[in-house]
Amino acid sequence: MYDVLIIGAGVTGAMIARKLSAYELKVCIIEKESDVAMGATKANSAIVHAGFDAKEGSLKARLNVRGSELMPQVTKELGVKYKRNGSLVVGFNDEDRKNLEELLERGIKNGVKDLRIVEAEELSKIEPNLSENIVCALYAPTGAIVCPYELTVAAIGNAMDNGTELMLDFEVTSIEKINGGFIVKSADKEVEARYVINAAGIFSDSVASMIGDDSFSVHPRRGEYMLLDKECGNLCSATVFRTPSKLGKGILVSPTVDGNLLLGPTSVDMEDKGDKSTTQAGFDKIIKEASENLKFLPGGKAITSFCGLRAVGSTGDFIITSPKDGFINVAGIESPGLSASPAIAEYVSKMIEDSGLELVAKKDYNPIRQAMHAFREASIEEKNEYIKKDPSYGKIVCRCEGVTEGEILSAIRTNPKARDLDGVKRRTRAQMGRCQGGFCGPAIVELIAREMNIDYTDVTKCGKGSYINTGKTKEAAQ
Repeated sequence: MYDVLIIGAGVTGAMIARKLSAYELKVCIIEKESDVAMGATKANSAIVHAGFDAKEGSLKARLNVRGSELMPQVTKELGVKYKRNGSLVVGFNDEDRKNLEELLERGIKNGVKDLRIVEAEELSKIEPNLSENIVCALYAPTGAIVCPYELTVAAIGNAMDNGTELMLDFEVTSIEKINGGFIVKSADKEVEARYVINAAGIFSDSVASMIGDDSFSVHPRRGEYMLLDKECGNLCSATVFRTPSKLGKGILVSPTVDGNLLLGPTSVDMEDKGDKSTTQAGFDKIIKEASENLKFLPGGKAITSFCGLRAVGSTGDFIITSPKDGFINVAGIESPGLSASPAIAEYVSKMIEDSGLELVAKKDYNPIRQAMHAFREASIEEKNEYIKKDPSYGKIVCRCEGVTEGEILSAIRTNPKARDLDGVKRRTRAQMGRCQGGFCGPAIVELIAREMNIDYTDVTKCGKGSYINTGKTKEAAQ
């Protein structure tokens, strides 16, 4: 029996697992997909929000500000790229200014540091490419950017290195309360745990209902994004938001930690929790509003687009509750969930401790993990040392991003291990450049097949039947 079972391997579950791996506990994460970071975590705005948007006194507000404070140290320990680039919420008229003044007051009450409104003249110095129609902006120097799936992979990997177990392809079908804990079942597996943490994202209401908790619901909110080529990455340095509405923070323009420019998201409430389609109407909205923010925006430089589904809870706040002894909901973790995730982990850990589970610190706990991009950012001399020890680091596989065979092999061998093309992509950035895997994809398939000792026709793009090859071209022609 596990001490703690975490359902969901997104950024929230990852941070909780890492936090608990510091104690003498038997912890397991289960995930219904074939890899970690497969839900909202892999498709969001990648923003560490300063904390001015959430209503004062709410869990969102408290945990956002605390999470923002923790994030620099967490990312440093995990070797994850983090950049405090600041954020600007721009206003075009007097009504926007009034809303920004309300956000300023709210942010101050929430404890956000150095928050202020700046006027057009100063704005032009902070961001020279901002539209001349912008008259003012709320400036938050503590706003930052991070890679959400890199953070999740690293946090789960660090938890696993400290003894946490990970079970993939485990879709929960039932939860049974037993003496001293719970039995959690899938179609072909079952596990027992004293405590269960429900961090199942948009499916967290369904999981909660399995133990008779129908106190909340979660619906998906679709957000479409466009990613521009790296040559556009310097068009702005801060994250630029529109003045928010009831549906969210509007279309943003933001650099990424890897040097691209991100546009989006749209915001459409949905019923279908599996609909991640993108639309022309969505792209038109993104380009229109993003172009209103900047003087120059080359929308034709988009190299990919994608859609994420945010888990919108029915309460308007994060839902972190314990409806039954030993069962904790961590649900409705929409924006600023990424920003708050380290603080959510603290909060849940304290809930578990207060409920009676003794948390004894591990003497050999190691919070440090080598960066997945260590080779790429090494000096020439350091790279030569890598190559001397392992010649595979001297062979470029992905020309667009400069990713080597050694890095890909490391991704396949390092916890949590990449098992498909998209898994390699999220860990190494191979296939994320202009050609989107057109050139390097076949070589990566061969590496995965060799390392996993499977036929290349069994290699998938993203698990569960997403096969890429059916056979060899020459054999098919005969």
